[in-house]
Amino acid sequence: MTSFIRALSQSQQISLMFVVIFGGLLVASATMVLRGMREGTHPQSLRDARALLKRSWFMAVVFWLSWVLGAAWATALFVVLSFIALREFVTWSPTHRSDHRSLILSFFVLLPLQYALVWWGQLAVLTVLIPVYAFIALPVLGASQGDTLRFLERNAQLHWGVMVCVFGLSHVPALVILDFGHSHSASLFLVLFLVMVVQSCMLVQHVVAARISPKTLPSGLRAFQWRPWLAGMLAGGLVAALMAGMTPFKPGQALAMGWIACLGGTLGHRVMMAIKHDKGIHRWNGLSGTTGATGLLDRIDALCFAAPVFLHALRWYFDV
Repeated sequence: MTSFIRALSQSQQISLMFVVIFGGLLVASATMVLRGMREGTHPQSLRDARALLKRSWFMAVVFWLSWVLGAAWATALFVVLSFIALREFVTWSPTHRSDHRSLILSFFVLLPLQYALVWWGQLAVLTVLIPVYAFIALPVLGASQGDTLRFLERNAQLHWGVMVCVFGLSHVPALVILDFGHSHSASLFLVLFLVMVVQSCMLVQHVVAARISPKTLPSGLRAFQWRPWLAGMLAGGLVAALMAGMTPFKPGQALAMGWIACLGGTLGHRVMMAIKHDKGIHRWNGLSGTTGATGLLDRIDALCFAAPVFLHALRWYFDV
């Protein structure tokens, strides 16, 4: 399988992957429709499955647009995704009037600057801009306003939102910056590799967890279960190994990198679930729809955590 895929041209590889991805989604959608007609009702398991299917369609369309629009517009697309996700996060975070300057810094300085660094290929700078300089700048700017009520909570949550929604997500388009020398075209498929592996892992985890424990806990947070986690890791590893021919990896390397991405995404998704539970919400977009998006952060939370881990693992192992 790996040798067959490597023998194809880049355009043929792209065509093959889009046929597989969208063909599989169409089959899954048709199956879901038939299942709904047969059962006549819409139990919770069916609603959860439809939500997962919508999430998969969303990720596939985002990647397709990234290919069609080209590097510049693809980066701009992720800027928009980060903006919406950060808005969703901030909507549920405590803010005061004195935080307006910090919010302006986050949305209109740090966010575009982070993606400008991606566009310029400045990996060394983009990996420290938000973890280091924003970590200093945001509380300093907040302290200058003299409002100390819930100061630590407000600034910590804002920095957390910027880290997840901007820093984490910006590592997805940053994968294209990596230079593998003889295999530059293969680096273009790293985004697809990451998205497919993480999404397959999360999808299998949710499906297996729903079958084992159909009812969620009263708190809305599922207890950690080993069987769904292992099933998701196996599914993600299988997808990673099958896609090795489109990447700079050998099958064994692809399997290891896939597991690293799955581990980062799984743990990140678990963390975001805990945060939602702490805030007493079910979806990040909430009930009022004030963010203008239907739970975007719910769809990309695992990717926001997996992308930095995956990119730094690549840089360390391949020295790129």
